[in-house]
Amino acid sequence: MAAILPDIEMCVFDAYGTLFDFNSAVARHRRTVGRSADALSELWRTKQIQYTWLRNAMGTYAPFWQVTGEALDHCLAAHRITEPVARERLMSAYLALDPFPEAPGMLACLARAGRRTAILSNGNPGMLDPMVAASGLANRFEVVLSVDEAGVFKPDPRVYRLVEARCGVTPDKVCFLSSNCWDAHGAAQFGFRSVWVNRTGAPDDNLPGTLAAEIRDLSDLPDLIGVPR
Repeated sequence: MAAILPDIEMCVFDAYGTLFDFNSAVARHRRTVGRSADALSELWRTKQIQYTWLRNAMGTYAPFWQVTGEALDHCLAAHRITEPVARERLMSAYLALDPFPEAPGMLACLARAGRRTAILSNGNPGMLDPMVAASGLANRFEVVLSVDEAGVFKPDPRVYRLVEARCGVTPDKVCFLSSNCWDAHGAAQFGFRSVWVNRTGAPDDNLPGTLAAEIRDLSDLPDLIGVPR
């Protein structure tokens, strides 16, 4: 199969929802959360992302760990969950989210082919580093980049610019992958060859920036860039 995206030098991955399953935090503590577990998990992610956009608009950056906690506080209040242990357990779980099942094999495939890989995430180092270490995948990434360096969240172009600044690779040689459609569009608008990992079969957000491809999960990446399995 011919590569749809040839001449890729580096694959750069979003973390939450792309490599790591943010729903695994609540899933791990269903007994603590109770019947509202699924609804809380969905709202938590929605508020978490919404708060980053609002903070960008207001010019009030804060580390993603703080934003994640603020979003969780809203969700716990919305579902009338008042036990302090619930917040403590859910936040701790965010430091060791489960990688998606296909992620380790895909990364091993890229490593065998000598392809460079990195993470570019809204997460701050204090939450990203423990999670990546806990997954056992830390040695698969050349670098884990955080928006903390730019002091602004995605999809601000200053975030995507970190890849060239830190890794020395031009945007046209980067395959950027995100399960967040808005993030994939933001990266495409910046100049990356951007791939939307559409895990849920959602409709396109129709934002600026032309996507290079859309895949259902990361197992499709090797074929996409012409890496032998």
